[in-house]
Amino acid sequence: MTTTMDSVLSEDLLKRCMERAPGYDRDNTFFDEDFKELKEAGYLLAAVPKELGGLGLNLAQVCQEQRRLGYHSASTALAVNMHFYWTGLAADVWRSGDMSTEWMLKAAVDGEIFAAGHAESGNDLPLLLSTTKAEKVDGGYKFTGRKSFGSLTPVWTYLGMHGMDTSDPAAPKIVHAFMPRDSSGYTIENVWDTLGMRATQSQDTILDGAFVPDKYIVRVVDAGFGGVDLFVLGIFAWALMGFANVYYGNAQHALDLTIEAVKNKKSLAITRTMAYHPEVQHSIAEMVCEMEAVGAHIDRVAQEWSDGVDHGHGWAVKFAAAKRHAAIGTWKVVDECMDLQGGFSIFKAGGFERLWRDARLVKIHPINNALAMEIVGKISLGISPDETPRWG
Repeated sequence: MTTTMDSVLSEDLLKRCMERAPGYDRDNTFFDEDFKELKEAGYLLAAVPKELGGLGLNLAQVCQEQRRLGYHSASTALAVNMHFYWTGLAADVWRSGDMSTEWMLKAAVDGEIFAAGHAESGNDLPLLLSTTKAEKVDGGYKFTGRKSFGSLTPVWTYLGMHGMDTSDPAAPKIVHAFMPRDSSGYTIENVWDTLGMRATQSQDTILDGAFVPDKYIVRVVDAGFGGVDLFVLGIFAWALMGFANVYYGNAQHALDLTIEAVKNKKSLAITRTMAYHPEVQHSIAEMVCEMEAVGAHIDRVAQEWSDGVDHGHGWAVKFAAAKRHAAIGTWKVVDECMDLQGGFSIFKAGGFERLWRDARLVKIHPINNALAMEIVGKISLGISPDETPRWG
């Protein structure tokens, strides 16, 4: 695994993030102090090439840093990941010789914050289809629809989003755009009061003919998998591998706490601590083995993307399988940790239940299990992912 340069995530900074995490969760507030510190440290420029003023980290390196941040504050890391999956893919496109995303990287260096506006109710194929209408008008597009889970809502300056242009019903197009904060025709609805990852403050954004000029329209591609180019594939790479590593870090934190807890936990039924109970040892061993497997899997996929390995259409399988493995594996570990910690782990004062609640959201974060299995199954069988199911 390629190691990163000297990290801007100092241990003191990470410790402060960990200390503030319970308060953000309790009060359901944005991670303002964390965000300010991370920005001042230069962490938000991690994926921007050095030539343009950033730290120049590739996907594998950013994933390792996100894993560290996720260990200390999963919600902070998850929110920051939304900015990285735009700047990271923009850097990959730029390095390929395509200058269409250079403005994004320069904007990031100037302090702009990119966020994700992809989730839509009723759309089970995020990015590739859309319930949001994109209408071509003079000088740009107008967007009408509702975006849920709008990450980094309090601080974004550009909302990365997509809509569908159905002006030609026989050839619908997906329009990828970045809406500036000072645009008209949109409102933000404060709906974020959730089970976990509360500090992200991912409010809904309602688009009512929001105009985005042509200079911020970065791609117009075919709907479905036929429209996947390096830009679109890069979204999957940076988003899914980032998610996987954030939740991995959170699960490792939960496991470390549990290992220490059972070393000190006693029972009237045994003469030593619960660490000497055979079933506790069995459970710990199963969790460690699961973490080893998940870690190796997501590390390999991120590294191969960073090294430019050409898997062609197989990249969709790689990303879907790795994210699914991370989702199932890390949730299994954190849930088992709660069993081992026992009844006192459910009290908010102990802090563990927050890790458990944050961990549960990994299976909800795209892509979900159903879509992952569909993608992997169809591609492995040589069937187009755009094929419509038919029975009978």
